[in-house]
Amino acid sequence: MSNARTARFSRRGLLAAGGALGLGALVTACGSEDSKDGGSDAKGAAKSGPWSFKDDRGKTVSLDQVPTRIVAFTGVAAALYDYGIEVKGVFGPTKTKDGKADVQAGDMDVSKLTVFGNRFDQFNVEQYAAFQPEVLITTTFDSAGSLWYVPEASKDKIAKLAPSVAVSVFDRQMPKPLQRMAELAESLGADLKAAKVVEAKKRFEAASERLRKAAKSRPEIKVLAGSASDAIFYVSGSDFSIDLEYFKALGVNLVEPPAKAKEANGGWFENLSWENVDKYPADIIMMDDRASTIQPADITEATWKKLPAVKAGQVIARSPEPILSYDKCTPLVENLAKAIESAKKVA
Repeated sequence: MSNARTARFSRRGLLAAGGALGLGALVTACGSEDSKDGGSDAKGAAKSGPWSFKDDRGKTVSLDQVPTRIVAFTGVAAALYDYGIEVKGVFGPTKTKDGKADVQAGDMDVSKLTVFGNRFDQFNVEQYAAFQPEVLITTTFDSAGSLWYVPEASKDKIAKLAPSVAVSVFDRQMPKPLQRMAELAESLGADLKAAKVVEAKKRFEAASERLRKAAKSRPEIKVLAGSASDAIFYVSGSDFSIDLEYFKALGVNLVEPPAKAKEANGGWFENLSWENVDKYPADIIMMDDRASTIQPADITEATWKKLPAVKAGQVIARSPEPILSYDKCTPLVENLAKAIESAKKVA
């Protein structure tokens, strides 16, 4: 797949880390341009003096001082928060329609955040400029290094206001971006030797070993990664997603749509009508937990309710855009391990 093609899908919001954002999901993507004037500096940075970081695009950003006026994609800010780096300016899913924290906001207090855009293709450039950012940090979901949730229409204006850093979450296993985010946090002043951080990494490693053992002992259990919109059920493949690639490497028996079926969607996923939602037998279904998708409890389609995994109560949450801290990724691994250990063979 060409870089241009991959970038096109990312820009239009049709996919995110192996999950899908269909047009219906985009329409219901929560929040308006909810933001505040100004903003406070990032907290927790213990370092001072010159700062430099080489990101996953191979670009090095160098500043005279460790940046404190950081603006980050919400999920990235949530990951940095887990390392003690508090970012006050964010863009991306931050608040739900009722003002509560979006799942991608993690443990951050969203009421204290300056939000430059709460949904895809929304970014208040004027407010961003007034904030006087020193660096913008986000992820990239393609080999071209496109900045996730930075709108195509305003990316050039945004780029002129502050340098950018990107952590790749494309076509690699989860431990790699976790390591890179930790390195980024450390460069900003995080203490990776702190007891909380060390313990979180140990728990992640233990959860991974548990999942490896569960997959080896239950190879017959088939796991499907799905995402729901009004008209379409998306079945994700494992080719590019950091979580699914990792689960597959640990031995999980994942449902894998054929390449031709995923071709129209850049190789990420296959579109199914709700009438054909039973195309792939599965014992466990992992469902996209983002607010832009329909959650399992709200799916009314009769074909969904008839699925063996649904009838058996073997549906768990999946985070296609995981918060890249060991603390937040550990439960994702643990939940799948537990589901496989206790699953009934129903497919």
